[in-house]
Amino acid sequence: MIDTHSHLFEEEFNEDLDLCIKRCKENNINKILIVGFSDETNLKAQDLAKKYDIFYPTAGVHPEEAGPDYLDKFNRLVEFIKNNKVYAIGECGLDYHWDITYKEEQHRLLRLQCDLALKENLPIIIHMRDATKDTYDILKDYKGLKGVMHCYSGSYEMAKEFIKLGFYISLGGPVTFKNAKEPKLIAKEIPLERLLIETDCPFLAPTPFRGKRNESSYVKYVCEEIANIRGISPKEVDEITTKNAEELFKI
Repeated sequence: MIDTHSHLFEEEFNEDLDLCIKRCKENNINKILIVGFSDETNLKAQDLAKKYDIFYPTAGVHPEEAGPDYLDKFNRLVEFIKNNKVYAIGECGLDYHWDITYKEEQHRLLRLQCDLALKENLPIIIHMRDATKDTYDILKDYKGLKGVMHCYSGSYEMAKEFIKLGFYISLGGPVTFKNAKEPKLIAKEIPLERLLIETDCPFLAPTPFRGKRNESSYVKYVCEEIANIRGISPKEVDEITTKNAEELFKI
């Protein structure tokens, strides 16, 4: 089983990271994408990957990092990936939830990272919050771009459109929430061959840990919920989503 999106470098894990990794291995979670999104976290992801062989690092610039200095941040990302092994660009994307002061800068930053992903022949990890149309309108301009809509929160209809562009749909803890109608519909209807599973830890812990710290071992609850919704075994969901992740990220 693979957790395709984690932030285990966050301070919430300072005291028990080794135990978190141990719980992952006990639950057959043997690979974890550790996802950077800023200068600091890109470096932290690399450092953890050098220390633990379970981690596969990525690097990107999050939309919340967009501002007047967005181009400087992007240029530092370009230099960073020249000197470090990464398995994807991102997370990056658009986020209009809290602040749209730098909306245009978000757009430019996303386009630059799409260009970079194509140039480096790497998949891209897309963060999208309250920005479905604009995200789609940007991504559709990039032929041959591959990646994942991380912790997807859009509609089932738009999920199908992102798949047509060559993207996978990744589901996390929210699919386990009782009233999560759209994620459950997506889990049921989207072809398993286009699904990935993730935690986005330490955020969005699944039921029965909702509201508490999330960790990568909890990805099993996402797997089990998708299996329950589809009426198949967790083993089948595990095997197919693992294969999907291995092919997309070349791990």
